[in-house]
Amino acid sequence: MRLSAIGRTAATTTLLLAVAACGGREESGAAPAATAEGRCQGQQTTGITDTGIKLGGIYPLSGPASAYGDIPKGIKAYFDYVNAEKNGIGGRKVEFLVRDDGYQPPKAVEEARRLVEQERVFALFQTLGTPSTTATWDYANQRKVPQVFVATGASKWGTDTAHPWTIGWQPNYVSEARVYAQYLRQERPDATVAVLYQNDDFGKDLLGGFKKAVEGSGIRIVAEQSYEVSDPSVDPQMRNLAESGADVLLNVTTPKFGSQALAADAKNTGWNPLHIVNNVAASVTVLRPVGFENVQGVVSATYYKDPNDPQWADDPEMKLYYAKMKQYAPGADPGVPYHAFGWAAASSFHRTMEAAACPTREGLRDAMRDLKEVEVGMLLPGVTMSTGPDDGFPIESMRLMRFKGERWELFGDVIDTRKEFGPLTE
Repeated sequence: MRLSAIGRTAATTTLLLAVAACGGREESGAAPAATAEGRCQGQQTTGITDTGIKLGGIYPLSGPASAYGDIPKGIKAYFDYVNAEKNGIGGRKVEFLVRDDGYQPPKAVEEARRLVEQERVFALFQTLGTPSTTATWDYANQRKVPQVFVATGASKWGTDTAHPWTIGWQPNYVSEARVYAQYLRQERPDATVAVLYQNDDFGKDLLGGFKKAVEGSGIRIVAEQSYEVSDPSVDPQMRNLAESGADVLLNVTTPKFGSQALAADAKNTGWNPLHIVNNVAASVTVLRPVGFENVQGVVSATYYKDPNDPQWADDPEMKLYYAKMKQYAPGADPGVPYHAFGWAAASSFHRTMEAAACPTREGLRDAMRDLKEVEVGMLLPGVTMSTGPDDGFPIESMRLMRFKGERWELFGDVIDTRKEFGPLTE
């Protein structure tokens, strides 16, 4: 029997306390002490003891996607806060080790091996990027190490059945594409669309989802240009797209190239499309170098609270976030949305680990696939985490937003893509 993510009972608490003392044994045979049901016997306790949990994260702290290096700062601030003021997670202090892969898949594999085999982490909490996660998930699943809440929205994390130890967190790219397609169907039903996309699984996933979502409508894709992460610039691609004269530009990029595309669009006075930028490149840190005056009216979608939005000024979670970021990450700007993303992801891990029936790798694996409308303070109201046997996507709801002045403004209602478009399958 597994516990739901929010139905924790006194009996479960007793169980967790009973098995806590047996944490920390190696995965080579030692098992937690038997409980009334013996459910935890024989499960892996590498990286977890009665007083600590060791996690490892892999991010591009350098290279073309280094803007994402802000994410682990928000994660570490959250864990430092929980360790100092909440006695950790279930009495266990979290040690979070961060490794740099430079957005290079071979390096990601190397770092994953080091974290698992040398550092002996309990779980890989976040590997960022579709290419890096694709390169590492076979290894993580062969070693039966939870690869929890990977920082990529590729749809395969939720539809694949051969990698039960790996799961995403953020809305998948196909669902995000559906949100943009629905918006255009309502606002510009006869739009012509030009697409800039990263030439890998990330870019192709979102583009493919968009193409499928506009089938049967009056919306037409009239130009496509791809780029490689090794390219110095996307200016040539943007010039080619401008020649199409499309009504809409769909910008499917990571931060560096997202900023370049926005800047190129601003410079092209002869082309004025509605610019839609995907969520992963929608941070104000991407827009600021372009000049806020040049990105007015740009559209995107989101699922977590923007620390720059004044509507959250009195929000308890946002107030806590600002206070603890200043306290535990004094050199980091709380206004950077990637920090808030990290805080939200860490909080989500906290809730999931608390729900585990066993403080083991297997317990975490089962808990992350049995979430029931879990509320996380940094997520938008109406956005919760849910998973199940046939649903490996924790978050599938988003809201549209438009850039105005110096910040994003939400508009429209929360769109639950499960309900609007049906489940996403292979």
